[in-house]
Formats: sequence, structure tokens, C-alpha cells
Amino acid sequence: MDNQIIGWDVGGAHLKAALLDSDGKLLKVLQVPCALWLGLIELEAAIETIQNAFTSMPVLHAITMTGELVDLFANRKAGVQAISRMMDAKLNGTKQFYVGRVGLNASESSLSDFVTLQQVDDNWQHIASANWLASASFIGTLLQQQNKVHEDIAYKNIQHGLLIDIGSTTSDFVLLENNKPVCLGFTDAERMQSEELVYSGVIRTPLMAITQKIKFGKSVTSIAAEYFATTADVYRLTRDLQGADDMADTADGQDKTEFASARRIARMIGRDVDDAPLADWVELAQEFKLQQLMRLKAVAESHILRIKNNNQANKITIIGAGAGYFLVKEIASLMHLAYVDILELIETNLESVNKAPFNILNNTAYWAGVCLPAVAIAHLASNQFKLDIN
Repeated sequence: MDNQIIGWDVGGAHLKAALLDSDGKLLKVLQVPCALWLGLIELEAAIETIQNAFTSMPVLHAITMTGELVDLFANRKAGVQAISRMMDAKLNGTKQFYVGRVGLNASESSLSDFVTLQQVDDNWQHIASANWLASASFIGTLLQQQNKVHEDIAYKNIQHGLLIDIGSTTSDFVLLENNKPVCLGFTDAERMQSEELVYSGVIRTPLMAITQKIKFGKSVTSIAAEYFATTADVYRLTRDLQGADDMADTADGQDKTEFASARRIARMIGRDVDDAPLADWVELAQEFKLQQLMRLKAVAESHILRIKNNNQANKITIIGAGAGYFLVKEIASLMHLAYVDILELIETNLESVNKAPFNILNNTAYWAGVCLPAVAIAHLASNQFKLDIN
């Protein structure tokens, strides 16, 4: 109990945390709503919720973030500073902030991937929105370990992969060559330009951002440029969305039932839900899903073309993570590429670490995939600070 670690991923809409013991065993993973744009009090409350759920007090907190982007802050630097100071004030024990780009670019492994609060101001650019790099580095480590240890797994000897982490708001695309991240950009601006970061998720994305025209029945219609419905409405109707993931408020603040979702989607094409049977609105939801799926598939294809050895492009493995993992699986199928769910990688790794079947009580395994950056940052810190905390 003395040497536990919590990995924290501070987002703009959710706070995610993963608890490890000193042996690297994943004990618990939690995600709680955190509407950070409403004020730092939201983050403070979310931290307290997770602390109460975890009950014990870890010796080390490893922290990454994307919440600095919310419009509560005048700029990203101010956001990193404010979030870092809040985390430092609310958490007992040692606090370390992830700066993975520094370690990735280092010629020697002696450079740390983490800094203290006193070093945040000088490293804020590397701290801002670096959670994707923690995930990719962690996955690369898992693949390297499993290629050495597990002779019987179907995905042994993966060399090249494309991590696609589809969350509530955004999708991350990270190419892995020889199990190492190969990045075109590091900042949000660079990653949006290279489409390694795409603002398209399965819960909070407004439907007007998915497409400007949509098929309804035998006709094609324009989409209202209004915040009437989100992708959560789509995936409630298609029944792809896990209820536990569905934490964000609806566009109109009303219920999350199928009927209410259909009502919001109908409004996107200027109609009322009573204009057609529910089956028609489900069909419309499938059309929105198809539009988003094909958009993300095109992005995946563009990154696979970056594999230096073109002969290896058809041997790449798609690795799916996040609340929208179901879309990643469909992308891999459409592209006729091998698919591995992040849960498989995490479970296999943790069974080896724990010498016992992975604990899936309380859906820990599922939440590990949804909250991948929190799990990743905890494991990276556990490996790096093992000598210091044991």
C-alpha cells in the first residue's frame, strides 16, 4: 500500500486516473466528468471524487494533460501552469509531470520523462497535450516485451503498428515503426496539421462537424449548422456506445434515451422525431456513423503510407483504444489489416506481471482501454522511478 502510483490524465471534459501497486499491478481505473471550461473548481471536485474512490494515498502521482486547451485559460501556457498547480495543491506525495518529448529526443536514457512543479514553467510546451505520446511509448514497450516473452500470442512479432485512440472528443493517430513512435508533430497545432490529431470523437462531437450533407431515405439533405445533436446520439441509436462512457451532457440537456437521441438527430435535418418511425432515425444514425468512419479511415490510410518500407505497409497492425474502439476495429476490417485491441495487450502484459489472470472486476480491463493515457503514464512512472520508490 505504501508505494502505490496514480497516473492522472487531465482532460477538458473528463479526469482519468489509474492506480498501480509497487509491483506494477493495475488495481483500479476511473473516469469522472470534469467540465474544466466551467472553472478549476470542476477539476478540484473531480480530484476529490477519485481520491475518495481510491481511498489509499500513493507515494507518487504521474500527471499528463490536455485540459490546458479549454477556453477558461488565456493561453495554453497559463492552462498548463494552472492545472499543474491545482494538481500539486490537491495531491499528497511526490508529483511528476510528463514531458515525453524530452525523453524521446534524448540520445541517452538518462534524461527523465518527468519534471517537478518547479520545472513546469520551463517545460510547459512539452507538458501540454502530451498524453498521446505516453500511450504510444507504453504500447511500444508492451509490444517489445511480448515479442520476447509470449511465444503463443497471435500478434507476436508486430514491428509496425498504427495506434488509433478514438475518445469522446478527438482521435489520435500514432504510427509505430519497430515499436517506436514516429511522429510528424508534437504540439496540438502540428498534430492537427499532420492529422495525427483529429477533432472527431464518439460522444461530444457536434454532428454538424461530421458532414454537411447526409442521406435520409432516398434523398440527400443538408445539415443544420447548429449544436442540436452530438455523436453520442448517433452511437446510442446504433447501440455501439457503452453506457458507462456516456458521461457528457446532451446538446439540449435532456435525456439520453433512444427517443430523445432520435429527436435531436431529427432536428439536424429540420425535422421532428414524429415525422418518421424510430427505424428511420436509426438508419440516419448509421449514415452519420458511416461518414465519420470513412473520414477516419482516410486519415489512417494516409499514415500507413508513411511506412518507410512500402513492402511492410500491408503487414501493419491497427491497435485500437478509447471509447470509440469499435470504430477502430471497423477501420481495420475495411482496410483488410490485422487488428489488436489495446485490452489484449494490457491484459497479456499484466497477466505476466501479476502471475495471475488479469483482474477484470469492476470492468478494470475495459476502463484501462478507455483511459489508456492514465494507465500508460502510471506504468511509465513506475518503470522510471522504481528504484526511488521501493
